[in-house]
Amino acid sequence: MKNILIAIDDTKSSEAAIFECASNFCGRISPETVTLLYVERFEGRSLMDEMLGDAEMSTLKEVLEGTEYKEKLDKKAAAIVDHYEKELKAKGVSNIKTVIKAGHPAEEILSTAEEVKADMIIVGSRGKRAGSLIMGSVSREVANHADIPVLIVK
Repeated sequence: MKNILIAIDDTKSSEAAIFECASNFCGRISPETVTLLYVERFEGRSLMDEMLGDAEMSTLKEVLEGTEYKEKLDKKAAAIVDHYEKELKAKGVSNIKTVIKAGHPAEEILSTAEEVKADMIIVGSRGKRAGSLIMGSVSREVANHADIPVLIVK
């Protein structure tokens, strides 16, 4: 495997994906590139979030551009990506590429995997959410729609 995409966020499952699995896994197979992906979410954490279409998401991105709220999201994203990048480097993983996107996490993970020509996706599982009963969790959606292997770390 030459390229591995690791989707990260600020949850405990993301910590597990990086510290307990990805660093050991990447250390053993020595991929050429490890891409760390953080997806900013504008809309919050309700069941309605998953119902925003591409047009609504695009409009929301445009409206938020240049606002204090967007600046805070960008700072948070940069801090999280920097944290994980340093941890991976400390564990001997090199050739790390970082990507920050905004939108629906599963869609952005899948599109980024295609863009970077990833051979595998590693993503954490958030566990049970009320919304997952209706809409499906991000990790489940990624696993169901990816054309490459997906490792879900719980």
